[in-house]
Amino acid sequence: MTSTPIQESSATLAFDRQAPVFDELYKADEIIRYKRKRVRDHMNSLLRANSSILELNAGTGEDAVYFASLGHHVHATDISPAMQEQLKKKVAGNGVEQHVTWELCSYTELEKLASSGPYDHIFSNFAGLNCTAELSRVLDRFHSLLKPGGMVTLVVLPKFCLWEFMLLFRGKAGTAFRRFSGSRGTRAHIEGVHFRCWYYNPGYIRKHLDEQFVVRNLEGLCSIVPPSYMDRFATKYPVLFRRLVKWENRLKCAWPWRSMGDYYILSLQKKEEVQR
Repeated sequence: MTSTPIQESSATLAFDRQAPVFDELYKADEIIRYKRKRVRDHMNSLLRANSSILELNAGTGEDAVYFASLGHHVHATDISPAMQEQLKKKVAGNGVEQHVTWELCSYTELEKLASSGPYDHIFSNFAGLNCTAELSRVLDRFHSLLKPGGMVTLVVLPKFCLWEFMLLFRGKAGTAFRRFSGSRGTRAHIEGVHFRCWYYNPGYIRKHLDEQFVVRNLEGLCSIVPPSYMDRFATKYPVLFRRLVKWENRLKCAWPWRSMGDYYILSLQKKEEVQR
């Protein structure tokens, strides 16, 4: 099954509607703050000084502004015009105009990018790539967009999440089994607009990029810490939450925790430089 223009336009409409309130909805959530810090720590361990970053599904620009504030240069892409408008305001409000550019472009059409790099790093956060059944089409463009030795960091939803599966024992079978939808994808909705998403294990990406990339790091995210849709967990159980954070930070790269979380963080490096 492939993503149709109708499916893509539905996802665009959904994120357009959410854009004006996106930051307000999520900024106070402690688990989301934890997730974002984990991703940024992972990225910072790999980024060289003054890196050029191509960000896919940049949303309202939270990460673009953060990396720009560290001196990196971010080209922030998204398919949602409303998200890009929020990004522009945020860039101006944070005084990082010299470090952030933007472009309205679907990540399934990266061959149409006006700013085609090459870049030091390609970055996609928080499951944006799960909104397509054509992930292979996206992955195929990475090699040509990166400099020798360039890196890719993707934050993706896998096909199995332990926390989600345990909801079966609370009578929520629909949520517990939604990642088992296969090539059909799963129905999702934002702001009353329905669209589909698909799930990909790390092995799918590694296998597809194996000839041109080597894996540098794989971490589970919210495999021991609960997913952010359990939004009151950190407030109701602060001591337990802090303990789970410590356990996850210790076990994030270990099997099976690295691939059974709500997300995983996968980084790969272009092989040319590795072989020198």
